[in-house]
Amino acid sequence: MTSFVLRRLLASLLIFLAATYIMYVLTAMSGDPLADLRTSTSPQKAQLIASRTALLHLDVPVYLRYFIWLGGVGKCFIGQCDLGVTIQNQPVSVLLGQAASSTLQLVTFASVAAIILGLLVGITTALRQYSSYDYGVTFVSFLFFSLPIFWVAVLLKQYLAIGVNDFLSAPDIPWWFIAVCAPLLGVFWMIVLPWRGRARLWTFLIALAASAAMLIYLKLSNWFTYPHIGIVGLLVTGAAIAFGVTAVSTGLRNRRALYASLIVVGVGCAIYFPFLYGFSFYLEPWSFALLAVGTLLACFFIGWFMGKPERLPVARTATIVGLLMGFIIIVDRMMYVWDDYAGSERVKGRPIATIGSQTPGLEGTMWVHMVDTFTHLLLPTIALILISFATYTRYSRASLLEVMNQDYIRTARAKGLTERTVVVRHGFRNALIPIATIVAFDIGGIIGGAVITERVFGWKGMGALFQYGLDNVDPNPVMAFFLVTGSLAILFNLFADIVYAGLDPRIRLS
Repeated sequence: MTSFVLRRLLASLLIFLAATYIMYVLTAMSGDPLADLRTSTSPQKAQLIASRTALLHLDVPVYLRYFIWLGGVGKCFIGQCDLGVTIQNQPVSVLLGQAASSTLQLVTFASVAAIILGLLVGITTALRQYSSYDYGVTFVSFLFFSLPIFWVAVLLKQYLAIGVNDFLSAPDIPWWFIAVCAPLLGVFWMIVLPWRGRARLWTFLIALAASAAMLIYLKLSNWFTYPHIGIVGLLVTGAAIAFGVTAVSTGLRNRRALYASLIVVGVGCAIYFPFLYGFSFYLEPWSFALLAVGTLLACFFIGWFMGKPERLPVARTATIVGLLMGFIIIVDRMMYVWDDYAGSERVKGRPIATIGSQTPGLEGTMWVHMVDTFTHLLLPTIALILISFATYTRYSRASLLEVMNQDYIRTARAKGLTERTVVVRHGFRNALIPIATIVAFDIGGIIGGAVITERVFGWKGMGALFQYGLDNVDPNPVMAFFLVTGSLAILFNLFADIVYAGLDPRIRLS
């Protein structure tokens, strides 16, 4: 393993040096960084040109100037990173830190959501091949994949931001909308759920009734003005999560895992009111992180205590349920301050943001700023997810279909294993091998492709830094962007190779 990693890192380093050299030379030769000063009428024109020439080392040939930049990058290994300065004499390392944190915040949420959603939908379509659900997902995924990102962003701004903000100014669900939407949701669940015959009709009727009841409740309770989940919603959602996660993780026949999951749900409901109205007011980011880690450890030990003799699967199940329960409680706590956020002087009743990564001058608690972060992440995250959705669904579907036709899958079924065990333990694990490659390439692609998304939504991230360097013929910001994206591409490809060995025991990294 060690020799493999060292060889890959050495080969990647050589490729990276060649790529950065070509990128630096092309950027430096793409224009004249002194063009604005040459046309200036300032009486200090000569001094300004001389100052910028010395600042950017323009008196050194471009083929050698690269090595000055490379020497500054080499200082990163001793903790003294020097990525140069911009034309405006701003340290690139400082700008890179600010831009990278903004972009990685956006890309992390989008990537995790796209991977989880794509894998889930792709697997379910593979298990229901050639069904109406499969055809519908295929059509929708390729439709999204064919749309340009800038056009999707404009549509999201118009209909999901401006339209929703107009609705939230005077929220009311008309009765005709309930009469139309409830049957459509009934048809949707009838197609999604894998029932047949009379069960399919019952699915439609139950989904119709549940959808109509939910919409009527939202209308009568003025939910969009004062959103909430509540203890009843938490209990119902938590029970559904416990059964769903247990069914996938260990199977419902494992009663210890189910009971441990339900205990975690009960604990979550027990601490709901103390958290909502008590100590959550005094939480800071660091104490919030410690609380989250402590909660997951407590869920793990509940599963470990309940899981004898199969402790690890039960503990894993309880931890996943605890993570999801904690997420729901946090969402409900953020809803608790929604009215304060939407009615603040800076937001002015239009909470769905269309530009920027935060609201300037916003005051409030940690929860208010979390809501602000969510509203600014919403549109660009959805835009990135829609573009990545087709890739993950199609690859996961094709990979699982290929795996499910293998001889060892038929052997597993012939041994009498349950379908859950065959799909999750034997099929899904091997289907993840090609997906690991797609994820590794897509991470770097999303960061590079976020240039357009950031520009449309006004995010001051890596895309803005890259565009600034190109517009001003300044190689240093461009190279900082290339340094981060190239390094991530190398690391994630190396990580994909290591994951191969973990997923497939036939692969040896030697």
